[in-house]
Amino acid sequence: MPSVPAAGRQFVVEADGGSRGNPGPAGYGAVVLDPATGETLAEAAEFIGVATNNVAEYKGLIAGLRAARELDPSASVRVRMDSKLVVEQMSGRWKIKHPDMRPLAAEAARILPSSQVSYEWIPRERNKHADRLANEAMDAGKRGERWSPSRSTADLSSAADASAARVVGDAAAGAARARAALAGAGAGSGSGSRAGADTGALVSAGVPVAAGVAASTSAQGTEVGSAPSVGWGTSADLGAPATFVLLRHGETALTPSKRFSGSGGSDPELSAVGRGQAERAAAAFAERGTIEAIVSSPLRRCRETAAAVAARLGLDVHIEEGLRETDFGAWEGLTFGEVRERYPDDLDAWLGSAKAAPTGGGESFATVARRVAAARDRLIAAYPRRTVLAVTHVTPIKTLVRLALGAPPESLFRMELSAASISAVAYYADGNASVRVLNDTGHLR
Repeated sequence: MPSVPAAGRQFVVEADGGSRGNPGPAGYGAVVLDPATGETLAEAAEFIGVATNNVAEYKGLIAGLRAARELDPSASVRVRMDSKLVVEQMSGRWKIKHPDMRPLAAEAARILPSSQVSYEWIPRERNKHADRLANEAMDAGKRGERWSPSRSTADLSSAADASAARVVGDAAAGAARARAALAGAGAGSGSGSRAGADTGALVSAGVPVAAGVAASTSAQGTEVGSAPSVGWGTSADLGAPATFVLLRHGETALTPSKRFSGSGGSDPELSAVGRGQAERAAAAFAERGTIEAIVSSPLRRCRETAAAVAARLGLDVHIEEGLRETDFGAWEGLTFGEVRERYPDDLDAWLGSAKAAPTGGGESFATVARRVAAARDRLIAAYPRRTVLAVTHVTPIKTLVRLALGAPPESLFRMELSAASISAVAYYADGNASVRVLNDTGHLR
């Protein structure tokens, strides 16, 4: 039987919720912990029927706050959740636009005085106790039963995880120490790691692809690396990065036939397939709950894709002109074969040099790189240490990846980017960049 704390204690509430279908069969879990000892003071979990992930997460928060209040209504409570949406909304930094969320947020806010409650986002892997409780509740619901604390093993599993961590050590911290040692610093000088940043849970396939240095481009089109050395060759900044989650827009009528479609053409809308892709991407981001802001190319197909995500997340869309697609000049609307037939010399020049522009006054890749790099720098300055969804096009996404890797311009022709695919790049204060994801389409399956 958990002990009852003395009056005025501090509690940690960890809460989570999940939906197997979003919406689908859903449940929540919450645990109240003693921050000094790590002792479990109370647990709560329940199957709530068909609901979305966000509703389940709010229900878990409410249950956790109520459990803390029952233990000590005067306690200070630090809520820790892996739902960026709930944390930011309850902290008052994000608007609550979704009608299903408003009454739940209001209910949570009434449980304890706001002066007693603070909120902190944590990665999913650090919220395993509450996650296991939520899954136990959903499993019980599937069997037609109610969750029972007497049958729960979530606390035991969490204790086993903690014990293993103490024995094995944290791999991310070990990687940081290795980087510091290779840079000539003391082996114990690294106190954290980029791998510990919240971007690790952004995308289901979020395994780092490569790491490099963010490059800039001079007015003459010559690429210049930023001051720090690449990768392990420098004492790394280990703080949370500014992370761009790069979403290519959904299909238009021009996409299946792979016609040139840039910023100088007809500005097509999303097709029915493209709208479906945008909705599936929106559902995936709503489930992950890590997006803090949304920016978009000014072109219609991107604005429509961004609007679908924004509607699910309750965020506004900010237009960034620098994220527009290349102006392909006279090639707009043509297939590659048609351009080869009509403008063979111009096409050969374009394929051979980043400084060559499409026929009829289009943009060269060097020009696009300068524009995209400037937009990147503006966004990094505007959203330091935050996770931003950037809805844009093939060339800007490939350019951001290329610059992060320090790769040559010809690498643009060696990347595949599907419609509505997700890529991600993290930018650190020391000037380094890390490509986390490229062309993930798992959310579309």
